[in-house]
Amino acid sequence: MRRRKLFAVLAWAAGSALGAVFLRRRTRRLRHRLELYFADGSLVTLSQGARHADPLLVHARELLAAARDR
Repeated sequence: MRRRKLFAVLAWAAGSALGAVFLRRRTRRLRHRLELYFADGSLVTLSQGARHADPLLVHARELLAAARDR
């Protein structure tokens, strides 16, 4: 009986961990972000939905599409 409980707890923990990893990867894929690198070495990351990100993301998608077509 004790082994069954231990197995159930381990199975539950493994399932929870796998579920968390799966959800995290999925949400990362669905969110677009734009990283702006400047000459002084600084970096600004704008996530989809941020105030100034959406217009820039449109241009970034167009540039990526043009680069893939070549």
